[in-house]
Amino acid sequence: MLVLPAALTHAQAAACSRMLAQAVRSEPGSAAVADASALERFDSSALAVLLECRREALALGKSFSVSQLPARLRALAALYGVAELLPAAPGGAPAARQQPA
Repeated sequence: MLVLPAALTHAQAAACSRMLAQAVRSEPGSAAVADASALERFDSSALAVLLECRREALALGKSFSVSQLPARLRALAALYGVAELLPAAPGGAPAARQQPA
């Protein structure tokens, strides 16, 4: 499981993207699952990081999904038209909790 940090804004995006890409490459199995349950503070950069992680997984022939994506980030993904690219992990419904603004 790929674990996202509590804060994922523009300031952390590049480092987080590199860390997750390396984790995807070293993760055994045919599925990459990003755990977003720790996300508390984020901006649209979090979407860019998740989409880059998805690209890396697909390039390696792995499926990609997200567990516990905060409702506000899911809404942002829908607004940008990329929600279908970030499917919920099997058995893990999207988080219903609201994040502070």
